[in-house]
Amino acid sequence: MDSEHRAAEIGEFLASRRARITPERVGLPVYDAAKRRVPGLRRQEVATLAGLSVDYYTQIERGKVRGVSESVLDAIARALRLDEAERSHLFDLHRAVTTGPQRSRPRRTKTVRPMIQRLCDAMTVPAFVRNPRHDLVCGNQLAYAFYSPLYPDQLHPDRSHPVNFVRFCFLDPRAREFYPDWDQMADSSVNLLRTDAGRDPYDRGISDLVGELSTRSEEFRVRWAKHNVRLHYTGTKRFHHPVVGDIEVGYETMPLPADPGLVLTIYSPEPASPSADAMTLLATWATTHFGSPAPDQTLRNP
Repeated sequence: MDSEHRAAEIGEFLASRRARITPERVGLPVYDAAKRRVPGLRRQEVATLAGLSVDYYTQIERGKVRGVSESVLDAIARALRLDEAERSHLFDLHRAVTTGPQRSRPRRTKTVRPMIQRLCDAMTVPAFVRNPRHDLVCGNQLAYAFYSPLYPDQLHPDRSHPVNFVRFCFLDPRAREFYPDWDQMADSSVNLLRTDAGRDPYDRGISDLVGELSTRSEEFRVRWAKHNVRLHYTGTKRFHHPVVGDIEVGYETMPLPADPGLVLTIYSPEPASPSADAMTLLATWATTHFGSPAPDQTLRNP
């Protein structure tokens, strides 16, 4: 995708953010709400809040962002009440337009280091690594058992061909059973993918995945058009595993600074809970059915 398209994406993102904010929320008077033609803030109101001229802000929303300073972007972010994820996304998109594909592209890790695999294997809970397009690229035995429903052959996951979390969520009918909170998981999947796409807008693997899912899933396409982004560090998730049933886990996600683009995720159930019992049962099942992980893997679509 070229810089012109990326510039247009900045405009779409800004328009989507101002559409969700009412004048009352930011302390602006509304004299005749019935005459308002937009659901949120007008461009003029955003410009006023950001301390910019209407013409200047309008040009920015139209994608003319070359030469726009970080202080101006900060002012717009404050005016639109952007959270940390949204602000970072705006700066990522701006960097991609102003520096071009080569300078904006982060260095991506091409292989999973043996140390990362050993780190996953040393854990007694599911631990796995994903790449920016949300492929599961390595994990420990329990992680593969946990995510066995994502593989065509659940009893023999082919670890040399990474599965994709977002593709499974939207294109596999089993996802709605595996994720009891499917709508929430679908929103999260799209918002995270949008965040990663903003960090490297020229990543062909991500672009191809978005194109595929937009063509094949209306539910993905509608969510993608909302331009929502999020950061994903900690929380809880619920699953319904075909082997052990319902299971709830707390999660922690950690980017791997030495391996740009890779993110380590760890799942852990509450101790002495039904979910902990289910995880113990899953570990026993994994030991029975799965072999040990490969020590080194070349990433597909890193």
